[in-house]
Amino acid sequence: MRARRLLAPAALTAVIALMAGCATGDPSTDPADPTTAPPADAGSFTLYSGRDEALVQPLIDQFTAETGIAVEVRYGNTAELGALLLEEGEATPADVFLSQDAGALGALSAADLFAPLPDDIAGAVPQGFTSTDGSWVGVTGRARVVVYDGEQYDDADLPNTIDGYVDGSFDGTIGVAPTNASFQSAITAHRVLEGDEAAEQWLTDLQAANLEIFDGNGAILTAVNEGVVDTGLINHYYWYRQAAEVGAENMRAQLKYLEAGDPGSIVNVTGAGIMAGSADNAAALAFVEYLISEAGQDYFVEQIFEYPLVPGIAEPEGVPPLESLLNPELDLSDLDDLSTTQEMLARVGLI
Repeated sequence: MRARRLLAPAALTAVIALMAGCATGDPSTDPADPTTAPPADAGSFTLYSGRDEALVQPLIDQFTAETGIAVEVRYGNTAELGALLLEEGEATPADVFLSQDAGALGALSAADLFAPLPDDIAGAVPQGFTSTDGSWVGVTGRARVVVYDGEQYDDADLPNTIDGYVDGSFDGTIGVAPTNASFQSAITAHRVLEGDEAAEQWLTDLQAANLEIFDGNGAILTAVNEGVVDTGLINHYYWYRQAAEVGAENMRAQLKYLEAGDPGSIVNVTGAGIMAGSADNAAALAFVEYLISEAGQDYFVEQIFEYPLVPGIAEPEGVPPLESLLNPELDLSDLDDLSTTQEMLARVGLI
């Protein structure tokens, strides 16, 4: 039996009640009546999504079906959309930014581009997985892992720290995605935990390892699963999603969780913020609240295999407990300096 804590969806309820004209006791307008259609014009907002369309569009469709709120979505790479939002500033057409990682959210927060979130939203997620100032809210957790060829290695044969993969032992066998926001945030975490000099030396050693460059985590997983490369750095949920489709017993690729506290073993979050110029957009607020509602969290657990961040929602089946992976020395709010990380990646020739 799944333990649950149902959030009080204040903003969502307000939008539906106000725009649908709900009447208590009238089954034709009662939102609890499953035959009741959502209001035809319940408002709209524009979403910039740094998360892939295949991952989140079904959730957006579910939200629209339940609320009647129309969502215009611009999809793109999280880092690129973050840079675009910094460039657009207060003139952005975006109302909400849904990010693949905490780093881009922190950069926008530092630029004062987010509106403060209501306390019931900002406080719904425990500290450590969300902003410290209520400017954005964490939505899901994703662990950084090493994916490896199970026909070539056993878990016990592989290094337990990220440094072990750049000491020459894995030259020509590592796949990475340097333009991916999750990889860049992982390098930012490396900088925060061990300093810029150590992080740049690790990148220099990685570059010297004759690595394979990919566009994203999914491509790395496919390459390892097909025996193209022996190892790669990805987020955990890619493996679990594919294993759910084909069966874990049919996966050549396997996952290695590094030591908790190691720079290669961070748990990053996805998250969302409302742009400063959209503070009064009730539809935008309703969507952010929906992301951390029971329905939203269940979607990410059951369909994406990411860790829920709202207390009382069970984790995906088969994943290590979230608390076993955490680094108490890392504050995700410190991952806001993506520009320095990108400059470092460019300096060593990875982007």
